[in-house]
Amino acid sequence: MEEGPYKYIRDGNGKVSRVIRIGTRKSQLARIQTDSVAAKLKELYPDVHLEIVGMSTTGDKILDTALHNAACIYGPCSCLSHRVDLVVHSLKDLPTTLPPGFTIGAVLERENPHDAVVLHPKHVGKTLETLPENSVIGTSSLRRAAQLKKRFPQLEFKDIRGNLNTRLKKLDEKEDYAAIILAAAGLRRMGWDNRISQILGPEDCMYAVGQGALAVEVRARDADILEMVSVLHHPETVLRCIAERAFLRHLEGGCSVPVAVHTEVKDSQVRMLGSGRHTHKHKYTHAQIHSQEEVDEGVQRVGVTASKISGEAQNKAERLGVDLAKLLLSKGAKEILTVARQLNDAR
Repeated sequence: MEEGPYKYIRDGNGKVSRVIRIGTRKSQLARIQTDSVAAKLKELYPDVHLEIVGMSTTGDKILDTALHNAACIYGPCSCLSHRVDLVVHSLKDLPTTLPPGFTIGAVLERENPHDAVVLHPKHVGKTLETLPENSVIGTSSLRRAAQLKKRFPQLEFKDIRGNLNTRLKKLDEKEDYAAIILAAAGLRRMGWDNRISQILGPEDCMYAVGQGALAVEVRARDADILEMVSVLHHPETVLRCIAERAFLRHLEGGCSVPVAVHTEVKDSQVRMLGSGRHTHKHKYTHAQIHSQEEVDEGVQRVGVTASKISGEAQNKAERLGVDLAKLLLSKGAKEILTVARQLNDAR
């Protein structure tokens, strides 16, 4: 039954419970990611009724539809029957500033954030370094191409489009590419670990901001939902991703601009390596994970609400990203990013 913007269900004993509706795109990877989050929520809240709502038409055409865009698809403030309460995203696809009224209520433990090399079957056993000269590598990412062109000048890099299934099919069924570069996290979630030929470390290719982490987007004023999903937060991942997103925001980079990062936690500190392109790479360290300060309620940092994690630690992580961005900008990264945007717009 419907009551206002919410949906309820009555069990056999007459008990009425709210149905939590989770929005998802219909791609195989999106559904796998959404199902994994739904399973975690069901394990934590066995009495909650979860309903997964496939986003179709406009939502499918927009390859990564944020909850605030879904609201537009299903109606303003989504008071229609297709209203969803939360949406699962790859964090790297979410902007660092969300529209008013929306927030990232959970950032789950990160899968391997690195990029992976997937070789054409005839090149099995090789690496980027041992592939024949002038081999063509497929990637749709300026970030990957910018770094790898410098690291492997003997190789050629060309665009390849489509979802994971489509790209792998293009690689395997034709001989246009010797290899393609994909996110290791997506391959692993699809169960395709056996296709990973090489994992690229930061000396070869740093990854995208938020890569490998799943995010749960909710309405900021939906306190019940925000509280429910907050238990999914993984503190170490949250702090790493806050630092990365603050770095990206300060550089004013979008997902199509080659901003790259590498973060790690060592001795309870977040350590960060970042570049506005491979030309500028610097390491910066602080942001302690453990803090005695009490948490603060209802405060967003680069779109993330994590009220159960120390506010002091989150502030330090955010400053870490901003400080590193300022350092790169002082060394000329702004001009490089401007050129990169112009090149991307011309594609």
